[in-house]
Amino acid sequence: MKLTTPGPTLGVVGGGQLGRMLGEAAGPLGVEVVVSDPTPDCPASPVVADQLVGDFDEYETLRALAERSDLLTYEIELTDPDTLETVSEETGTPVQPTPETLRTIQDKLVQNDAVAAAGVPLPEYRRVDDAADLRAAGEALGWPVMLKARTGGYDGRGNVPVGVDDDPAAALEEVGAGEGGALAERLVDFERELAVIGVRGEDEVDAFPVTETIHEAEIMRETVSPARTDGAVRERAVDVALDVLEVLDGRGVFGIELFEQPAGADERILVNEIAPRPHNSGHWTIEGTVTSQFEQHVRAVLGLPLGSTERRCPTVIANILGDVTEPKSATLDGVDTVHGTDGAHLHWYGKREVRPLRKMGHVTLTADGAGTREPDELVESVSELRNGLTFD
Repeated sequence: MKLTTPGPTLGVVGGGQLGRMLGEAAGPLGVEVVVSDPTPDCPASPVVADQLVGDFDEYETLRALAERSDLLTYEIELTDPDTLETVSEETGTPVQPTPETLRTIQDKLVQNDAVAAAGVPLPEYRRVDDAADLRAAGEALGWPVMLKARTGGYDGRGNVPVGVDDDPAAALEEVGAGEGGALAERLVDFERELAVIGVRGEDEVDAFPVTETIHEAEIMRETVSPARTDGAVRERAVDVALDVLEVLDGRGVFGIELFEQPAGADERILVNEIAPRPHNSGHWTIEGTVTSQFEQHVRAVLGLPLGSTERRCPTVIANILGDVTEPKSATLDGVDTVHGTDGAHLHWYGKREVRPLRKMGHVTLTADGAGTREPDELVESVSELRNGLTFD
């Protein structure tokens, strides 16, 4: 590859925080980024070359994006794989990861079927089309079960635990199963939740170090790397993540969420969910590894050599969520404390409106600046920094 100015153009469907951080990572590589997003002046717009305003699955917008780009990728699963495939064929602009991978990931039942067919371990599950199916799944899997909408769910939305005494019809309505159906999974008795960012390049496959993810109400709150588990479990988690990559087609990074089951379980690691893009569980890599997940995604989709995934030092993050009860203009107070803390890094996503529990940014804390390498101390410290921030 030879660099010119302007350099190659990467078209990104979606201009949220992931598109913003892709733009930040692409610039030093000499890669220009153009995003498409339905929100004018989207979070990515200040750091990319241009934004096309249009729906994620709108043909005219995706066609225009393809015409301006050397390659297309996506940072959100709400785009339409058929439309992506059409504009790719019409313009000759490749899409990575492939539209076929997006089809697999968009439908959680199809995703689970593909993973199970490859022999990759995951929780037992059943297809659920109506209340009778849900009752039958509960009897087969054991109550309670985790009910998931097959399509459209993210950040905990579209998931709800259902017990034997709960109203199955109400549960299906709550997850929005009317649009595309649902599936029920055996509720996993896990020790902790883990995640691995896997990456496939032109002729290379790699994985970032295993991360521990901490959730509350189905929303990720903090991540810890290295994960607070033993080496054998971390090794197994990477092996399972690499097996998942074999199921999917195309280049890029893939966020692979996992369950660690207790010692003595038939399988210590189970696949939870997969995202064919950079993922919240990998935000720690911006400061925490030699190459961030965002730079790695740009490298991978463009067919450049992959960068090192080596961890620099223990690193934790805490998500900044909307602590409001109603939507309002976003003004974050308390940032001076973060800026004044050694080893702390504030990432602001540039969203103009804060909503309840909306992801607005994150704080990273690295051991090389914090003065401790103990994960428990790092998590406590980054949580305190995050808790000192407020939109009220």
